Amino acid sequence: MRRATYYQDVLTGRDYVEERALFGYSGELNERYKDKFLTAYGINMKMQRSRYMKMSGSGMITVLVAILVAGVLLAPLGSGQISTGMFMGLVTTTLGLVPIIVFDLTNATNDMANGREYMRDLTAFSGLSETPGATDLPAKQMAVPQCIELRDVSFAYPGTDVMILKGLSLKLFSKRLYAFVGVNGAGKTTITKLLTGLYDNYAGEILIDGRNIRNFAQAELKSLFSIVYQDYARYQVPVVDSIGLGDVRDMPMENLDRPLNVLGLEQAVSRMHSGIKTPLGRIHEAGIDLSGGQWQKVAIARSLVSRAPIHILDEPTAALDPAAESELYELFRKASQDKSTILITHRLGAARIADEVFVIADGRMAEQGTHKELMDKGGIYAEMFEAQRGWYI
Repeated sequence: MRRATYYQDVLTGRDYVEERALFGYSGELNERYKDKFLTAYGINMKMQRSRYMKMSGSGMITVLVAILVAGVLLAPLGSGQISTGMFMGLVTTTLGLVPIIVFDLTNATNDMANGREYMRDLTAFSGLSETPGATDLPAKQMAVPQCIELRDVSFAYPGTDVMILKGLSLKLFSKRLYAFVGVNGAGKTTITKLLTGLYDNYAGEILIDGRNIRNFAQAELKSLFSIVYQDYARYQVPVVDSIGLGDVRDMPMENLDRPLNVLGLEQAVSRMHSGIKTPLGRIHEAGIDLSGGQWQKVAIARSLVSRAPIHILDEPTAALDPAAESELYELFRKASQDKSTILITHRLGAARIADEVFVIADGRMAEQGTHKELMDKGGIYAEMFEAQRGWYI
């Protein structure tokens, strides 16, 4: 039924309306929906037949019990020990138990069976090990890291033998802008997942000012990093709340003005009917839906209001054209000059503004240096940049 529900969402959901009209796939997906629905319906009917069989069996047993009770009471009735009225009352009461046993007992049995399945999942979930501090708020204050170092780090995601990082070493220094570049799947995003403590099953060491991050509390790591992901969230709440989620402890209103100004959102927000208190998205009757670029800027603004000293942008502008992406990265650079920044991208126009570029290939450090140094070297980076040069002209 989940597959049928998915096809139903595609056929009726607002997010698919443009492609649904453009590609005209409604007929094809409707057939798939019907196939999955009928399959699920058949399974459900089989379960219902089983349930009715149980109900019929329970009803037959109850009727037999009623007949037995009537037979037992015939002797006292014949001898005058009980009246005809009492006899009829007892038999009627016994027969009245039939629907109770047939329906209530059967439903209770089904509920117990369903409950057993839920309890099995709950027991399995409860048996999972808990990450200490996973739900803690970021620490209030942490010293700004002067150096982050990866030493010979190798990593494969749990459940796989595919090595994503292979003996990677690098250093990141305070208040500098770094670009991690490379083809998709090279391991760029994986580096940030390890830096932020999402995985600790790696070989090698990750040090922050000489301290192994395995010795950091989760609240400490959370206070160090602010991340904008490629699949950023679109919170359908008022503008002020959507941006304010970047600092849930306390966000003075003046902190909101700066990212709005720098990212060019101030004018768009001022035109909204309730300004920064205007709900975003269509789940609110008076909500305003933003363009893709505006949603991206809201996500970046959320990162900018964070007090974390290290900002990571993991290709949040992938949906933009390369020139617009470079422009947005430049705005972000101006807004976060007092922060350390990591840009992750496979499009190299943005790398030109970086203080240092790391070229990741097959989980290893292939090249590193400034944009000019790498272009002069004429290696992997230069080849990639020349292949993309036309995007920025």
